[in-house]
Amino acid sequence: MSEQMYANISHDAETAVHELIEIAHLTSGQILVIGCSSSEMIGERIGKHSSMEAAVALYEGIAPILAERGIYLAAQCCEHLNRAIIMERACAEKYGYDPVWVKPQPKAGGSFATTVWEHMTDPVAVEFVQAHAGMDIGATLIGMHLRRVAVPVRLSVQHIGNATLVCARTRPAYIGGPRAQYQTEEP
Repeated sequence: MSEQMYANISHDAETAVHELIEIAHLTSGQILVIGCSSSEMIGERIGKHSSMEAAVALYEGIAPILAERGIYLAAQCCEHLNRAIIMERACAEKYGYDPVWVKPQPKAGGSFATTVWEHMTDPVAVEFVQAHAGMDIGATLIGMHLRRVAVPVRLSVQHIGNATLVCARTRPAYIGGPRAQYQTEEP
Protein backbone atom coordinates (compact mmCIF):
# COMPACT_ATOMS: atom_id res chain seq x y z
CA MET A 1 0.00 0.00 0.00
CA SER A 2 1.13 3.53 -0.67
CA GLU A 3 2.21 6.10 1.86
CA GLN A 4 -0.59 8.30 0.52
CA MET A 5 -3.19 5.67 1.47
CA TYR A 6 -1.89 5.57 5.05
CA ALA A 7 -1.90 9.38 5.19
CA ASN A 8 -5.51 9.35 3.97
CA ILE A 9 -6.45 6.81 6.65
CA SER A 10 -5.00 9.06 9.37
CA HIS A 11 -6.64 12.18 7.96
CA ASP A 12 -10.08 10.58 7.52
CA ALA A 13 -9.90 9.03 11.00
CA GLU A 14 -9.01 12.40 12.51
CA THR A 15 -11.92 14.09 10.74
CA ALA A 16 -14.34 11.34 11.74
CA VAL A 17 -13.36 11.30 15.41
CA HIS A 18 -13.63 15.10 15.64
CA GLU A 19 -17.13 14.98 14.16
CA LEU A 20 -18.25 12.06 16.34
CA ILE A 21 -17.00 13.71 19.53
CA GLU A 22 -18.96 16.84 18.64
CA ILE A 23 -22.19 15.08 17.63
CA ALA A 24 -22.12 12.61 20.52
CA HIS A 25 -21.18 15.32 23.05
CA LEU A 26 -18.37 13.12 24.40
CA THR A 27 -16.62 14.50 27.44
CA SER A 28 -13.55 13.71 29.48
CA GLY A 29 -13.75 10.33 31.19
CA GLN A 30 -16.20 8.81 28.71
CA ILE A 31 -15.46 5.80 26.48
CA LEU A 32 -15.25 5.60 22.69
CA VAL A 33 -15.17 2.02 21.39
CA ILE A 34 -13.53 1.41 18.03
CA GLY A 35 -13.72 -1.82 16.09
CA CYS A 36 -11.47 -1.93 13.05
CA SER A 37 -10.69 -4.34 10.26
CA SER A 38 -7.29 -3.33 8.94
CA SER A 39 -7.89 -5.81 6.10
CA GLU A 40 -10.99 -3.90 5.00
CA MET A 41 -9.15 -0.58 5.24
CA ILE A 42 -6.63 -1.78 2.66
CA GLY A 43 -9.32 -3.19 0.38
CA GLU A 44 -9.15 -6.84 1.39
CA ARG A 45 -11.67 -9.17 3.03
CA ILE A 46 -12.11 -8.86 6.80
CA GLY A 47 -9.77 -11.18 8.70
CA LYS A 48 -7.63 -12.12 5.69
CA HIS A 49 -4.86 -9.49 5.29
CA SER A 50 -4.14 -7.87 8.64
CA SER A 51 -2.12 -4.66 8.21
CA MET A 52 -0.13 -3.20 11.08
CA GLU A 53 0.71 -0.18 8.89
CA ALA A 54 -2.97 0.64 8.35
CA ALA A 55 -3.69 0.10 12.06
CA VAL A 56 -0.89 2.46 13.06
CA ALA A 57 -2.16 5.08 10.59
CA LEU A 58 -5.63 4.83 12.14
CA TYR A 59 -4.24 5.04 15.67
CA GLU A 60 -2.15 8.10 14.80
CA GLY A 61 -5.24 9.88 13.47
CA ILE A 62 -7.41 9.11 16.51
CA ALA A 63 -5.31 8.73 19.66
CA PRO A 64 -3.96 12.28 20.02
CA ILE A 65 -7.46 13.77 19.79
CA LEU A 66 -8.87 11.40 22.39
CA ALA A 67 -5.91 11.95 24.72
CA GLU A 68 -6.22 15.73 24.40
CA ARG A 69 -9.89 15.56 25.43
CA GLY A 70 -9.46 12.89 28.13
CA ILE A 71 -11.72 10.41 26.31
CA TYR A 72 -10.89 6.76 26.86
CA LEU A 73 -10.14 4.61 23.81
CA ALA A 74 -11.56 1.08 23.89
CA ALA A 75 -10.23 -1.03 21.00
CA GLN A 76 -12.28 -4.06 20.08
CA CYS A 77 -10.40 -7.26 19.30
CA CYS A 78 -11.48 -9.63 16.55
CA GLU A 79 -13.69 -12.68 16.96
CA HIS A 80 -10.69 -14.91 17.81
CA LEU A 81 -10.55 -13.14 21.19
CA ASN A 82 -14.36 -12.97 21.46
CA ARG A 83 -14.29 -9.26 20.64
CA ALA A 84 -12.57 -8.44 23.94
CA ILE A 85 -11.68 -4.80 24.56
CA ILE A 86 -8.22 -3.28 25.02
CA MET A 87 -8.17 -0.21 27.26
CA GLU A 88 -6.08 1.56 29.86
CA ARG A 89 -6.20 -0.07 33.29
CA ALA A 90 -7.35 3.27 34.77
CA CYS A 91 -10.46 3.18 32.58
CA ALA A 92 -11.21 -0.43 33.50
CA GLU A 93 -10.87 0.40 37.19
CA LYS A 94 -13.01 3.55 36.90
CA TYR A 95 -15.89 1.62 35.33
CA GLY A 96 -15.43 -1.62 37.30
CA TYR A 97 -14.43 -3.83 34.35
CA ASP A 98 -12.47 -6.93 35.36
CA PRO A 99 -9.34 -7.60 33.28
CA VAL A 100 -8.94 -10.93 31.49
CA TRP A 101 -5.66 -12.66 30.75
CA VAL A 102 -4.92 -12.16 27.06
CA LYS A 103 -2.69 -10.01 24.87
CA PRO A 104 -3.77 -9.29 21.27
CA GLN A 105 -1.65 -10.24 18.26
CA PRO A 106 -2.27 -9.28 14.61
CA LYS A 107 -3.87 -12.65 13.78
CA ALA A 108 -5.57 -13.14 17.17
CA GLY A 109 -7.06 -9.87 18.30
CA GLY A 110 -6.29 -7.84 15.21
CA SER A 111 -3.77 -5.25 14.10
CA PHE A 112 -5.64 -2.29 15.57
CA ALA A 113 -6.06 -3.87 19.02
CA THR A 114 -2.39 -4.90 18.92
CA THR A 115 -1.34 -1.36 17.97
CA VAL A 116 -3.43 0.12 20.78
CA TRP A 117 -1.94 -2.37 23.29
CA GLU A 118 1.58 -1.42 22.20
CA HIS A 119 0.92 2.33 22.55
CA MET A 120 -0.99 2.39 25.85
CA THR A 121 0.71 3.12 29.16
CA ASP A 122 -0.88 0.29 31.16
CA PRO A 123 -3.14 -1.75 28.84
CA VAL A 124 -5.54 -4.46 29.92
CA ALA A 125 -8.09 -6.59 28.12
CA VAL A 126 -11.66 -6.77 29.37
CA GLU A 127 -14.55 -8.89 28.08
CA PHE A 128 -17.04 -6.08 27.55
CA VAL A 129 -17.72 -2.38 28.03
CA GLN A 130 -20.69 -0.06 27.77
CA ALA A 131 -19.21 2.74 25.68
CA HIS A 132 -20.77 6.16 25.21
CA ALA A 133 -20.09 6.16 21.46
CA GLY A 134 -18.53 3.93 18.85
CA MET A 135 -16.85 3.71 15.48
CA ASP A 136 -17.19 0.51 13.44
CA ILE A 137 -14.60 0.46 10.67
CA GLY A 138 -15.13 -2.42 8.26
CA ALA A 139 -18.18 -4.20 9.72
CA THR A 140 -16.62 -5.44 12.96
CA LEU A 141 -19.92 -5.39 14.90
CA ILE A 142 -19.28 -3.13 17.92
CA GLY A 143 -22.91 -2.98 19.07
CA MET A 144 -22.36 -5.37 21.96
CA HIS A 145 -20.00 -2.78 23.50
CA LEU A 146 -22.34 0.23 23.40
CA ARG A 147 -24.70 1.38 26.12
CA ARG A 148 -28.26 0.07 25.78
CA VAL A 149 -29.76 2.86 23.63
CA ALA A 150 -27.55 3.41 20.58
CA VAL A 151 -28.36 6.10 18.02
CA PRO A 152 -26.84 5.99 14.50
CA VAL A 153 -24.65 8.97 13.61
CA ARG A 154 -23.91 10.15 10.08
CA LEU A 155 -20.58 11.82 9.48
CA SER A 156 -19.09 13.51 6.44
CA VAL A 157 -16.58 10.63 6.36
CA GLN A 158 -18.22 7.39 5.20
CA HIS A 159 -15.08 5.30 4.63
CA ILE A 160 -11.68 5.01 6.24
CA GLY A 161 -9.40 3.64 3.60
CA ASN A 162 -11.64 1.18 1.76
CA ALA A 163 -13.58 0.19 4.89
CA THR A 164 -17.14 1.35 5.49
CA LEU A 165 -17.50 3.56 8.57
CA VAL A 166 -20.59 3.29 10.77
CA CYS A 167 -20.82 5.34 13.96
CA ALA A 168 -23.16 5.59 16.93
CA ARG A 169 -23.71 7.67 20.01
CA THR A 170 -25.70 6.52 23.01
CA ARG A 171 -28.26 8.15 25.27
CA PRO A 172 -30.19 7.28 28.41
CA ALA A 173 -33.40 5.33 27.81
CA TYR A 174 -36.68 7.24 27.72
CA ILE A 175 -38.99 5.86 30.40
CA GLY A 176 -42.41 6.83 31.62
CA GLY A 177 -45.69 7.57 29.95
CA PRO A 178 -47.53 10.59 28.62
CA ARG A 179 -46.78 12.65 31.76
CA ALA A 180 -43.03 12.10 31.56
CA GLN A 181 -40.79 15.05 30.88
CA TYR A 182 -37.33 14.55 29.42
CA GLN A 183 -34.19 16.56 29.96
CA THR A 184 -32.81 18.26 26.87
CA GLU A 185 -29.26 17.28 27.82
CA GLU A 186 -27.77 14.11 29.23
CA PRO A 187 -27.24 14.14 33.03
